Amino acid sequence: MSSMGGRVWLVTASIYVLDNLWGFRVKGDLEDIERIIVVDEGDERVRQESLKMLKGLDIEFHGPREREAFFRSRYGSSYEKYLSLIPERSHAETSYGFLLAYEAGADYIIEIDDDVYPEHSYDLVKDHLSSLTNSNGVGIESPGRWINTVDFLELRPSMSLFPRGHPYDPSTRVGNYNRSVQDAECVLNMGLWTGHPDLDALTILYLGGMDGRAPVESTGIKEERVIPLPGNYFAVCSMNTSFSRKIVPAFYQLYMRYMGIDRFDDIWSGIIIKKIADSIGDKICFGKPAAKHMKRPRSVWKDLRAELEGMIINEILWRIIDRADISSKSYQDAYLEMANHIERSLGEFKEELHRKFIATQVEKMRIWVDAIDKL
Repeated sequence: MSSMGGRVWLVTASIYVLDNLWGFRVKGDLEDIERIIVVDEGDERVRQESLKMLKGLDIEFHGPREREAFFRSRYGSSYEKYLSLIPERSHAETSYGFLLAYEAGADYIIEIDDDVYPEHSYDLVKDHLSSLTNSNGVGIESPGRWINTVDFLELRPSMSLFPRGHPYDPSTRVGNYNRSVQDAECVLNMGLWTGHPDLDALTILYLGGMDGRAPVESTGIKEERVIPLPGNYFAVCSMNTSFSRKIVPAFYQLYMRYMGIDRFDDIWSGIIIKKIADSIGDKICFGKPAAKHMKRPRSVWKDLRAELEGMIINEILWRIIDRADISSKSYQDAYLEMANHIERSLGEFKEELHRKFIATQVEKMRIWVDAIDKL
């Protein structure tokens, strides 16, 4: 039980030794975590090294073998249908950790990437929980309906950039935010980053980042709690994010590394959850805690290939989601309404590849709700 009330689980997907969690632990940030779920690929040597480093914490590793055993034990002979929700070797497999936390009755879930490290003046768990449960913040709305989260970072060198997942349509790339005082709890909070901002491969390439890392860094954040108003969207990056249990039925991380498309799981799940929260009357926010993103060198070309089709889909999909008429007041039912709405709008995608890809997402969304129902 966290000192601020509520049971907190932490979920991470990684194939590496978790030295970032060691950093949070040494700083004292993990004291309120009840359990850590690591979704991995089953490498025992890496597990043992992590366990040695994190001795004393309640930590569970779930590779392909453990995941299959879980689905077999919960769903019996039809387990394969539910196991198919979780892509292999893809960041989107964090959905599995959400399912475990939900079943166990965790009140809050924190998702952290394995290349995200502590930032000295923030406390990972306490700051996330205070952002979810406190009420004062800055309300923001944009005439372009999209809030650029990078606007809230102190960049060095200073330049105008947009995050991975922000549409390219110029109408979504206007500033001139209207600000207001907001007083609301939030169901999801995205912590911002120092170090490497979360940029797409096209931007990184344009900036000369041939090793997958742009030559620009964030040195701090400008606001602690920003609440985008209803009808306004932002790119939800799941590398440092927390949320309340009640949204889990509508927060499946969409199925990636499929048909050559990847790296949009958190982005599209984030647009969907924002629309549903707006419809239900809840708020989501971003700001503190900042955490340090220390991106490993990687192939910018591979990322560009993985993102390209998703970039085309993104320009159409966010508008489809935005137009959904959601009447349900439960996240589970609202998610099914959203799946139906997206399915009815498949004709808006001109390319068959995109229609097939999104039809698969709709199918997985429905299976996710079914899986939650049967727990």
